Amino acid sequence: MKKYLFPIIAIIGLAIASVSCNDSKSYAELLSDENQAVNKFLVQHKVVDYVPADNNFEIGEDAPYYRLDDEGNVYMQVLSKGSDEKAEKDARVYFRFKRANLFNFEVGSDDNNWSGNADNMNTQSTFFLFDNTTVSQSTQYGTGIQLPLHYLGYGATVNIVIKSQAGPTSDMSYVVPYIYWIQYNKSMI
Repeated sequence: MKKYLFPIIAIIGLAIASVSCNDSKSYAELLSDENQAVNKFLVQHKVVDYVPADNNFEIGEDAPYYRLDDEGNVYMQVLSKGSDEKAEKDARVYFRFKRANLFNFEVGSDDNNWSGNADNMNTQSTFFLFDNTTVSQSTQYGTGIQLPLHYLGYGATVNIVIKSQAGPTSDMSYVVPYIYWIQYNKSMI
């Protein structure tokens, strides 16, 4: 009897493991869910698939979302262009932000669960070194948050949709897209 007990327990363990594995989604399914969440958000707004050649963006709450990268991982709505002074490579750029998970986001709702440092001036500003992907301080927030500064100056404010591939590492591994509100500054505010 004892010699049959171990194989029976092993078979039961494998059966339980295979059932629990079937409950999780594949990476492709997670990416598909992410695309659906982003599309559900963007369909409620005007979307432009290119950046204007002269950087003549429409500005404001009704402005379109401009696709900033070829892969469609980052879309920006310009709320304010900021100054004419643009960040140079390796410049320290301070930013205030808030973000909400697009899986839970509802356009027009006041109940969206925003997080970040934008609403609390007692919280220290965060920063990155512009266009420098060799240091963790610049890459920990992902590449997507830096893209607007290729077109806009200090003081610019944007709404930006960032898919996980252009977001922080934690968002990449969980395949979570976010909507951000970001203001870029030359000095700590």
